Amino acid sequence: MVVVSYNSAADLPACLDSAAAAGGPGLGVDVVVVDNASSDGSAALVRERHPGVAVVETGANLGFAAAVNRGVAATAGRFVLLLNPDAVLLPGSLEALVAFALDHPEHGLYGGRVVHEDGSNDPSSCWGAMTPWSLLCFATGLSTAFARHRLLDPESLGRWERDTVREVPVLTGCLLLAPRAVWEELGGLDEAYWLYGEDADLGLTARRRGWRPVVVPRARILHRKGGSSPSGTKMPLVLAGRATLVRRRWPTPWRGLGLALLTAGVGLRAGLARAAGRGGADWRAAWATRAVWRRGYPGARALVGAVGAAPGPGGVHQHPGQSGAAR
Repeated sequence: MVVVSYNSAADLPACLDSAAAAGGPGLGVDVVVVDNASSDGSAALVRERHPGVAVVETGANLGFAAAVNRGVAATAGRFVLLLNPDAVLLPGSLEALVAFALDHPEHGLYGGRVVHEDGSNDPSSCWGAMTPWSLLCFATGLSTAFARHRLLDPESLGRWERDTVREVPVLTGCLLLAPRAVWEELGGLDEAYWLYGEDADLGLTARRRGWRPVVVPRARILHRKGGSSPSGTKMPLVLAGRATLVRRRWPTPWRGLGLALLTAGVGLRAGLARAAGRGGADWRAAWATRAVWRRGYPGARALVGAVGAAPGPGGVHQHPGQSGAAR
């Protein structure tokens, strides 16, 4: 199990307690915490409270994908499991996930269900694919006006409550299981993505290789989303991940259109916020930094200085985003 931490000391105890309780008969769990140069004593806290957990200190904020890959390299189990530091595995979830993977090896990547503290559904465990149609809906405002509509907000996957087994294009990194052989076949997470977009890229690679990522609803996490971002920091980074995906994975004729639709959707939302005279700080920040995020990574790392301190890799993975889809 790999947990990527960035200033996650407040959340790690509950996360690691749930990981320690997840093992059962015949199910050994080795946990590695990769600390991305936290300044809040996260690494020391893990060593003190969970001496059986391996800690990898990167010495710098490598980003989510690179930190995950470093953590996976420090493990040797049959399966690779990613878990966010602000998530808690609910009882029986890991057993359900592994059992399903063993019974249905054709899927390759396995996710679960995210729930709020009151038990209600949080859709952030998975998303639909970013496509020219989904970006057209974003650019025209339809995905906001008709949120969770199957046709007009397609990345949301409609009103499905993630409560049935279902194949999906994107499983987010808050809870993700893969057999090690599949993980190695896919090459792990693409380190071209510093933060956001890496899980959509992984799902695309998997599906092109013939795997069928799937949600296993009996596997559940409580995702506290403690890694929140100061206003204005998250959206430009989300968009940088999406621009990177367009530039790297879309066919050449479609790349310019994809970037134009992303930009138009941001401009629409920033303009409406400006006209209303309130709110919309994230969209206004995204519009102001559009020349940077449109370039994608690695150049978009400049956003960290442009919009303030970046959120910690391994923190939030929530809509707007397949780790971020933008509405």
